[in-house]
Amino acid sequence: MTDFIHDGPPAAKATLLLAHGAGAPMDSDWMNAIAGRIAGHGIRVVRFEFGYMAARRDSRGNRPPPSPANKLIGEYVGAIGSVERSGPLFIGGKSLGGRMASMIADKQFKDGAIAGLVCLGYPFHPPGQPEKLRTDHLEKLSCPTLICQGERDPFGTREEVAAYPLSPEIRIEWLTDGDHDLKPRKASGATFDGNLDIAAKAVADFMLGAAHG
Repeated sequence: MTDFIHDGPPAAKATLLLAHGAGAPMDSDWMNAIAGRIAGHGIRVVRFEFGYMAARRDSRGNRPPPSPANKLIGEYVGAIGSVERSGPLFIGGKSLGGRMASMIADKQFKDGAIAGLVCLGYPFHPPGQPEKLRTDHLEKLSCPTLICQGERDPFGTREEVAAYPLSPEIRIEWLTDGDHDLKPRKASGATFDGNLDIAAKAVADFMLGAAHG
């Protein structure tokens, strides 16, 4: 049975099912911060953890690596089936979690199970390997999608992503000078808290807009 963390009003106008990234759990400082900010806009945010990450909590120092994609995808579909939601359901996640959500989004959308997709720091390619793109399934995506991406994210910078043939259903919210965690450098004049606030508002606006057609 999947364990969930809930933020936001139980009777919200929309629910976001959110998965973590490859290296940090569902209750990391980053996940706590973004979930709280999104929930502050009246969205129900429900977090869950992939099995390999849950196993790390009981591994006494061992760190099982992320499971293969097909296993993670199966776990995500299972979470969709068991999550309690209020209003239309959106799926997404941080980095790896968002990528796994993106790989099931079209089928779930066409089946009427979800209303949209939210990716927070999408891993378009491994750092330093821009030729190894993870975008094939994003080219014909029919599910309404929002990607919040730092402008200098090593997994896909603003300049790199501009050249990708992405689906017109994908909207990208660029965070000023942000890295993979949306964190800017001091010299940019932007702040980490400010970028998180902008991302959270963009997510809420996207979800409420899509929910109302």
